[in-house]
Amino acid sequence: MLKKIDSLLLRSFIGPFVVSFGIALLVLLLQFLWLYIDEIAGKGVSIIVLLELIAYQSISFFPLALPIGVILASVMVMGNLAERYELSSLKSAGVSLLRVMASLIVVSAGIAVFSYVCSDYIMPISNLKARTRLFDIRKQKPALSIEENVFNEDFRQFVIRVGEKRKDGEIIENIMIEDQTSSNRMNMNKILADSGEMYTTGDNRFFVMNLYRGTQYQAPKAENTSQRKQNFPFVRTNFSSWEKVWDMREFDLNLTDEDRFKEQRSMLSMKQLRGNMDSLSSMMDRGKQTLADEMLLNIKRLPHKPIGTPPPKSSSAPQQVKEDINSISERMKQQALLAQQHQQGSNERAKAIVPLQKLDKTIGEYPDFLSTFDTIWYTRLKAESFQKIKIFATSIESHEREVDIRKKEFVKTAYEYYTKYTFALVCFLFIFIGAPMGAIIRKGGFGYPILVSIVYFVVFVLLTIMCRKLAESYLMTPFWAAMVPCLILIPVGALLTYKAMHDSPVFNLDRFSWLLEKFRKQKKA
Repeated sequence: MLKKIDSLLLRSFIGPFVVSFGIALLVLLLQFLWLYIDEIAGKGVSIIVLLELIAYQSISFFPLALPIGVILASVMVMGNLAERYELSSLKSAGVSLLRVMASLIVVSAGIAVFSYVCSDYIMPISNLKARTRLFDIRKQKPALSIEENVFNEDFRQFVIRVGEKRKDGEIIENIMIEDQTSSNRMNMNKILADSGEMYTTGDNRFFVMNLYRGTQYQAPKAENTSQRKQNFPFVRTNFSSWEKVWDMREFDLNLTDEDRFKEQRSMLSMKQLRGNMDSLSSMMDRGKQTLADEMLLNIKRLPHKPIGTPPPKSSSAPQQVKEDINSISERMKQQALLAQQHQQGSNERAKAIVPLQKLDKTIGEYPDFLSTFDTIWYTRLKAESFQKIKIFATSIESHEREVDIRKKEFVKTAYEYYTKYTFALVCFLFIFIGAPMGAIIRKGGFGYPILVSIVYFVVFVLLTIMCRKLAESYLMTPFWAAMVPCLILIPVGALLTYKAMHDSPVFNLDRFSWLLEKFRKQKKA
């Protein structure tokens, strides 16, 4: 009996799942096409290329459409069972709700595994193919379209205007062609014709225009400065027939090398994402170490003050301190004397570089270290100090920006990695939300099930977007940002399953009846 129940549920589940999955995939695909319709339409791209783009992009939407199919199909199946009182009969026969859901749980687990495999192995390839095809179409020139009384600039450096076209699309009248070729030696090179015909060759390689009864107007221009003041004749040439051929290769779709987009996050497998995460983590550590080394190299520490009880405020310092100051002063005077002697035997360049300290007083009598130098050196050293401070600050900001860029890229890469698990896990969790909700609402078909499914899926998508923003703002780690939506759905699924197993309503309004009654009385009063 139980095997028949499992077979019945599987047959009832597969149909709605395929339909709902197809509808979700179609909606996501239409959203994509609506976003890029202006850049795809009118490019003259073959139907094969468009179908290829749609196929690759559809595969990219699989992980997002699979959860919708699971929750919608499970609500419909269990809703139909409950609506026809078949679920009540099974419960009265001693079959629990979880046993009835067993086959659906196994199927949802298989769908979750497929979602994981698709995210890890199939999606990177499909994303790469779809991105490359979309890039090729977006950079493709629009298809050649000669409209009446419209200046067409599809051909490079040629402007074409047709006054009237016959119904066959080939016979044309009142034609104007202006040659704007940069290599042309004419200030003006324009052709006007009464009538003509236009067509493409059989292999679609060339576009031909045969013009009849027209005139070509040319105004030569000076080739150098000496010819600018000279007058050149205005040339007018009448013709009975004139032919112009354009190459159509510039309208062909040129395929871009796929290696150009191969390193983007959505084109990488989980193994490659892990490798990028390790590389980014190492680069962040090296950047932080470089920043610390840079700061330690440039920061000049002040002399340490002695630890202990501060000396009393008096005009006379302790004898030991005076001796230390005098000894330091004597040593600095000796160093200054040696420097002066060394400067006397050196060249003028050395004299200009080595600063001299005056040291005509003890060290304690100077307000700061720079005051120990002559005025000339004081100004120069102060300017050099400010310049070094600016350079140091710029270097620190550069290192900080580099570390911040690596950190942002690490967060996005890690979030991309963990969401591959999230979309697989949610396929399994939605069966514990959809099936109990179907048993509770006791409605089948596409009415209530679609409403319930959309509500829960929208909540999941909103949680996903919110957590991603929090991760990019460094308020959450990428792991928890990816897993929090699933963690929130787990207690929801457990509560709904418990309520459905015990045939209890989700919200018991009887507990709040006294509040409603009190509100009614206050309203009447």
